[in-house]
Amino acid sequence: MRRFTYKSLAEIEQAARELGCESVAFEPDVARVREVLARPVAVGAFRVGNSICIHPMEGCDGDLDGRPGELTWRRYGRFARGGAKLVWFEATAVREDGRANTRQLWIRQQNWEDFARILDMLRRAHRETYGTSDDLLEPIQLTHSGRYSVPRKILAYHHPLVDRKFGTPPDYPLITDGELERLEDDYVAAARLAVRAGFRAIDVKVTHGYLLSELTGAKLRDGRYGGSLENRIRMPLNILRKIRDAVGPNVLLCMRLGCFEGVPYATDPETRLGVPIPYPVPYPHGFGMNVMNPLEPDLAEVKQAIALFRETGVRLLNLSLGVPYFNPHIGRPFDTPDEGNYEPPEHPLRGVNRHFAVAGELQRAFPDIAMTSAGYSWLQAYQIHAGARNIADGNIRFFGVGRNSLAYPNFARDALEKGVLDERHVCKTLTYCTYLMRQKDHPLGQFPTGCPPFDKEGYGPVIKLARATQRRAQ
Repeated sequence: MRRFTYKSLAEIEQAARELGCESVAFEPDVARVREVLARPVAVGAFRVGNSICIHPMEGCDGDLDGRPGELTWRRYGRFARGGAKLVWFEATAVREDGRANTRQLWIRQQNWEDFARILDMLRRAHRETYGTSDDLLEPIQLTHSGRYSVPRKILAYHHPLVDRKFGTPPDYPLITDGELERLEDDYVAAARLAVRAGFRAIDVKVTHGYLLSELTGAKLRDGRYGGSLENRIRMPLNILRKIRDAVGPNVLLCMRLGCFEGVPYATDPETRLGVPIPYPVPYPHGFGMNVMNPLEPDLAEVKQAIALFRETGVRLLNLSLGVPYFNPHIGRPFDTPDEGNYEPPEHPLRGVNRHFAVAGELQRAFPDIAMTSAGYSWLQAYQIHAGARNIADGNIRFFGVGRNSLAYPNFARDALEKGVLDERHVCKTLTYCTYLMRQKDHPLGQFPTGCPPFDKEGYGPVIKLARATQRRAQ
């Protein structure tokens, strides 16, 4: 069901009011949009040249040995010329068993120079386009995919609802405390290599159900890494402290933080809508959730965690919601589900509102930490108006874009030069990118992902091959 039918800013504003989406507001003045988005942002010791961020968008297009592939280079060249001054480098595994797919980037001793070369290309292309790259910041996101690693999942704890959804037996072994402690040092080794490659900002990824994120909700895990909040965030805190000790004070520490996990959803066979898997109350799992109503955020623990992350030196946060593997409508509001998934159980504007409400509360609580957040792409041409309003009102420091950067890599340039986006190019949340990400029947074990409708040159042949491969397999 297509819910985005708005022909004007006034229409979408009225819809937000009618739905009670109080955190969704827009800046109507084009000159004001340009002015606000052009503001430089102080991030620790860095000065980022404008208020626009490209989120870490994984392309699933690396080589099997972890090096950036041809499409990776193409994507970052497009981002470099697009105009955003905060270009967040995508999820990069710290060791082979932490990759979410066979083509996820993986930084290691044998390939760190490839990361140095792609970073140099990014800066050089940006400098050639805009005259300088001194005000460009490119954090690299370090990750271990945990439960979603291939070929072997690595569990932090047994979440019975998630186990049931993915057919994980209750006696599947958990990663031990000793293994987690040793893994901390793998993050540090990866951070050292990233700094050697030239990265000046290191992101420790704690979101989307991956290992460090799953630990934040591991209230039923025994030992040093489960139970209390202090234990559940022990690993990211240890990693941050060890990285700081290893690379010194001049490297910026960052984090992409999942602030509301939400419950797993399934497809109602009659309506095709997403419905929550039956859950207990009080709800003994997850992070950032109301234990008496886990469909709602509760940011008390999130704020406690951020305060501790700040003590380690974190000065840049990328806020996200949900787990794409079991409740994708929370993290990325959409009209059209990816193939085989459920229809959205709520109006996407409510999902946008949830993103903005959570981000606004956290940014206001921690004004000394620059934050960016998600949820904008569904707003299509009106996303820059929402971003400018959120920045102007102090609800966020950076307007951050994910899916739309794949569809429309020059969105930032148009926003800054014109104050409007071209409706012919904006992401329509058709989820082709997610469809491709889920296709594994490829000679390299994973199809690369991008935006076939708006980047036919790069991904038209890819989706044709993916469709043909799927048909042959049926």
